[in-house]
Amino acid sequence: MNIILLGPPGAGKGTQAKRLEDRRGLVQLSTGDMLRAEVKSGSDLGERARGLMEAGQLVPDELVIGIIANRIDAPDCKNGFILDGFPRTVAQAEALDAMLAQKAMGLDAVVEMKVNDAALTERIVGRFTCAGCGEGYHETFKRPVKDGVCDKCGGTEFTRRKDDNEETVKSRLQAYHEQTAPILPYYADRGLLLEVDGMADIDEVTRQIDAVLEDAAAG
Repeated sequence: MNIILLGPPGAGKGTQAKRLEDRRGLVQLSTGDMLRAEVKSGSDLGERARGLMEAGQLVPDELVIGIIANRIDAPDCKNGFILDGFPRTVAQAEALDAMLAQKAMGLDAVVEMKVNDAALTERIVGRFTCAGCGEGYHETFKRPVKDGVCDKCGGTEFTRRKDDNEETVKSRLQAYHEQTAPILPYYADRGLLLEVDGMADIDEVTRQIDAVLEDAAAG
């Protein structure tokens, strides 16, 4: 099964992609990871990408598509793949479709993890982590039993990600909606777009994804 996961930063795409990998034998494909691996391999595509990246330029769509094409030919992708973070534009979606068609392949589903922006902002901005053991907490939803003391290791030092602030989160959400909005009708028109509640708890989102994928496979 070949799947695209769509959802803004903080929606939990990485968690759900990992669960799909484990349950369905799929491979999560991150364009960033694939680019770095291609550069490290020293391939022609990798060398072209390296030159552009070192010059501070964006890697063009056709090069990214070429790298994805190479990656999905690997044996570990025989059961299918999960694309996370690509495509981001209709042009990229069309180029991806054309490449897959050349391989006599296609997409089976595009899963959109729908979110409430205000609630997602609260979810992200309130996060903090124990500096000692990495245990995650939240100002509203999961505070330590004893304020200032980690439940897991007893540590008293906590950290926050620098980009977990309201201004940055709102900016990233706006960018996601602007980039993704045109893609949704593109896939909806082809009967591929499936929606789940990205604001539900992790297990419920997993259940919903399983349900819509089963329906897609049956239909």
